[in-house]
Amino acid sequence: MRIIVFSDTHGHFSAMHKIFKRNSSADCFIFLGDGLDDLEEIKELYPDKQILCVSGNCDFGAQYPSADVAVIGGIKIFFTHGHRFDVRFTNAKVRLKAMELGAKIALYGHTHCRYYEYLDGIHILNPGSAAQPRDGLPPCYAFIDITPKGIMCAHVDL
Repeated sequence: MRIIVFSDTHGHFSAMHKIFKRNSSADCFIFLGDGLDDLEEIKELYPDKQILCVSGNCDFGAQYPSADVAVIGGIKIFFTHGHRFDVRFTNAKVRLKAMELGAKIALYGHTHCRYYEYLDGIHILNPGSAAQPRDGLPPCYAFIDITPKGIMCAHVDL
């Protein structure tokens, strides 16, 4: 099972569309906020795709929560934009919330910086920004493969 995770497109529809075109065979897409207007357009273009999302601090008036939980491929995933978990300073609150929920994967955005760590039995992943990275690296997204042998996460330059 392949999950595509992306965040912080901030009105760059072309970046979001490129992710979907590149990953047409993915089983699920998770958007971590700050670009929900474009995501609504994507949902119309790809009505058969499973697309989960949360709202970010720049998604004014959005009707989505800022954090959510899903079970995909038998794995519980906690995902949030991150602004309400102080992720600019630490991802500890995201990790602790994932632990509290029994999630094996914790996803967050907001910082525009890619990040991955496996700690305390939890895969902690920030896909970076698909449009406006702040870490000196190219725009990117991430994938998660859930297989019988385990979970693998990686970043992909856009």
